[in-house]
Amino acid sequence: MNPDQGLFVPLVLGILEGLTEFLPVSSTGHLLLAGHFFGLTQPATFIVLIQLGAILAVITVYFTRLGLLIRDALTGKAYAWHFALSVILASLPAVIIGVLFRDYIQQVIYESPMVICLSLLVGGIILLIVDRLPKQVRYDDIYAFPWHLALVIGLFQMLSLVPGVSRSGSTVVGAMLGGASKRSAAEFTFFIALPIMIGAFGYDLYKSRELIDLSLGLNIVIGFAAAFVVGALVVRYLLDFVSRHGFAPFAWWRIGVGGAGLIALWMAH
Repeated sequence: MNPDQGLFVPLVLGILEGLTEFLPVSSTGHLLLAGHFFGLTQPATFIVLIQLGAILAVITVYFTRLGLLIRDALTGKAYAWHFALSVILASLPAVIIGVLFRDYIQQVIYESPMVICLSLLVGGIILLIVDRLPKQVRYDDIYAFPWHLALVIGLFQMLSLVPGVSRSGSTVVGAMLGGASKRSAAEFTFFIALPIMIGAFGYDLYKSRELIDLSLGLNIVIGFAAAFVVGALVVRYLLDFVSRHGFAPFAWWRIGVGGAGLIALWMAH
């Protein structure tokens, strides 16, 4: 990062993280492309750690519901335990693959803007097709998602370890193909993000603990705060937007960004 940019870069990246984390457009892909094309760079550790700000936004918006779920689970309510197991099943595949291939993903795939642009473009086309498919909705209540659907969503989520694919985008596609409504597919991604991203935060913080100095720590705090504020706004209004407009606007955005990125890479060579 150019030292003259001061705290501008982590602030902009934090805002970008908050805007894109829960939209099916790939927050990591956007952050990495911002670094490649505009020089807004931070270490890969920064990108992972500021995601906790977006996660705290979910906890804040859903604080009451999360509290009720925990209370009902502790008092033995069957639906709460069913939902908890569904979240675990949907989270495990990406956790296992993420731990096994963390270094390769961050050191190799993160460095390939071509992969990111292609993932955005192809993922946008797939999201657009799935959004427009005539489907019979079988599941509209996230608490009643069957375990096999949760596992399918988890397998789709593994694809999001490739930057540009999008965690929320892959899980939304998996959920809708499995019979979930658009709104419930989007909402379920909020909940399965909690264990995935909290785990990624803790693991990356431990692995990178010796690399975090005062300067990087300050940048992480600023990015974290920006991601929290903007992420809370996105979470609060996303479900209503999806109910009215579906996922097509996000699909077209992905196609536009991915296509523009590929053109820019081609012109640079």
